[in-house]
Amino acid sequence: MFDVERWQEIFETISKNKLRTFLTGLSVASGIFILVILLGIGEGMQNGISKQFERNAANILYVFTGVTSKEYKGLNPGRQIVMKNDDFSYISSKYQDDLEYKSSIFRIWSGLITFKNESGAYRVEGVWPDYQFLENAGMTEGRYINYKDQENFEKVVVISEKIKSDLFKNGENPIGEYIQISNINFKVIGVYTDPGGEREETRVFLPISTAQRVFGGANNIRNLSFTLEKKDNFEEALAESERFTEEVSSYLKEKHIIAPDDTSAININNTLEEAKRFYDLINMIKFFFWGVGICTIIAGVVGVSNIMLIIVKERTKEIGIRKALGAEPVSIIVMVLHESIFITTIAGFVGLIFSLALLEFVGPMIETEYITNPSINFSVAISTVFILIIAGAIAGFFPAWRAARIKPIVALRDE
Repeated sequence: MFDVERWQEIFETISKNKLRTFLTGLSVASGIFILVILLGIGEGMQNGISKQFERNAANILYVFTGVTSKEYKGLNPGRQIVMKNDDFSYISSKYQDDLEYKSSIFRIWSGLITFKNESGAYRVEGVWPDYQFLENAGMTEGRYINYKDQENFEKVVVISEKIKSDLFKNGENPIGEYIQISNINFKVIGVYTDPGGEREETRVFLPISTAQRVFGGANNIRNLSFTLEKKDNFEEALAESERFTEEVSSYLKEKHIIAPDDTSAININNTLEEAKRFYDLINMIKFFFWGVGICTIIAGVVGVSNIMLIIVKERTKEIGIRKALGAEPVSIIVMVLHESIFITTIAGFVGLIFSLALLEFVGPMIETEYITNPSINFSVAISTVFILIIAGAIAGFFPAWRAARIKPIVALRDE
């Protein structure tokens, strides 16, 4: 029930000790402010890491080869392992029900590309049509490579927005134009953009069958890329990708006569494993931020509790009179708790509002490589409200308990 007299007492006490109340509230407000800002930064870090993984498909697996490091079945170490088209065909066929997208890659690290009087050195990659989705490439003009291009060994190429701006300086429409790659004509059929930015846009793509034939690749491939069908949850997807990784590695080692424990000849980069490590790190950082914020709030709560002890001391005689007139200990406890919760809640809400306002207006402007738009969701904000109420109750409980135990005869003697 709303008790007007009790609220009058609270405001009267606050008005008599404005500076003390302000400093006490400031410690609580700063604690909530720091907690919310830290949690917002933690969320921004998670957004930043997520954006990094958006550059490619989230569950992509890259297979690449190196040099053998161990002797095996009479073969000396130091052999350069080169995958073949049939490696890709076998894996694609065996796991066709598990795979979402797939592509082998034949790569030329630095190919001279010219158009009229403009030229530049860019990476040339022969790929399958699925590679567009493996790279999350978006088409801004024209189309990507298709299976007809692959089957017919078409001399067609997809360039990036960056390469378009580098070579087509007069504003020409590149679609249908011919560019030269190492003095060989290729028809531009599309322009793509990559979420990884210009760093990922220094490449041109052509059908892998054409790239192998034109640039002397025979049936050699440099990399394999796959994504698995999506699963219901992260842990299931991670387990499936680890199984696939293990089986593909075993197959390639057996096919190319590589020691089972040779870790340098066949390498598979599983982005889900990388994602798990990053998100585990983010969760640890968030846990640390919660710890720092809670400790800051505890410091504020201790301050409030000390102030309430002082207030109880100052009002000892008043409390004695109340008890002599028949006031129950519970009513004394409620009186002290009421004031404590009021101070901490109001101060906490001030800190909460200021922190949310800062995240709202400044957060969208923060755009670094690993922190993007720090913010805090509604459920976390509600959690801080409960923390405020609990903090106020804890801050006032011990002073209230002390007040309730005061004996009227002792209180009346207090000077």
